[in-house]
Amino acid sequence: MSDEPAIRQGRADLHIHTLASDGVSSVAEILDHAERVALDVIAIADHERIDAALAARSMAEARGSRVAVIVGEEVTSRGGHVLGLFLTKRIKPWGSLRSTVAQIHEQGGLAIMAHPLVPYPLCVSGRSIRNLLSEQDPIFHPDAIEAFNPTTAKMPWAARVPAFAEEVGLPVIGGSDAHRAEDVGQALTTFPGRTMDDVRAALEAKATGWEGQPHTWRRQLDMFMRQQRKNARAVGDTARHRLLGVGMGRDLGYPRESRS
Repeated sequence: MSDEPAIRQGRADLHIHTLASDGVSSVAEILDHAERVALDVIAIADHERIDAALAARSMAEARGSRVAVIVGEEVTSRGGHVLGLFLTKRIKPWGSLRSTVAQIHEQGGLAIMAHPLVPYPLCVSGRSIRNLLSEQDPIFHPDAIEAFNPTTAKMPWAARVPAFAEEVGLPVIGGSDAHRAEDVGQALTTFPGRTMDDVRAALEAKATGWEGQPHTWRRQLDMFMRQQRKNARAVGDTARHRLLGVGMGRDLGYPRESRS
């Protein structure tokens, strides 16, 4: 038996949405819940924007949170959704899958295939992933694959993702794809260490794991209804601001001074 101490396994949720895109919880609510469930690292990955992620990072640092925040974005490419992590600027949507991965790498980020293999336009196909990996230039190679996502976990195609990741040699993550604070941590990426730098090192070393539980269909329906109520409020708030000059417009879920 070795006398060396075991390396601590950190807990990260690398796929979270806020009010700034299609989530229903504020940045503060997400940070509070991440602290309650003892996460070490989270990634805010709103659709097509990074402003709330930048605000979350600033707010976590200001409050001395135990939770570190990675700035991310879920980018809609023509080949499916890609999680960009460790970003410094927004990636524009609707580019090719190939160019989206390259743009993430050009700013030093990591490109992760989100909820893949499901035959749905927003999910990257296995064939597309293989094509990227066959490119001679590694700038087009994905860095990891989301092996578990609670929103797709009950679909038969999703069950094949861990074996597919192993076959093509990609490290895995678990991401909650949370759109409300109470779902943060429903799926996790495990990694040696505690910090966001440890997360990155573990992905590069293919030393990550995942754990999680699928959402029930009832829970997903409830989430959909909450999103519709949020969207209705947002339309009214935006109209009052633009037409009447009243208020700040729709709620983005963070104090405007916390954006950077």
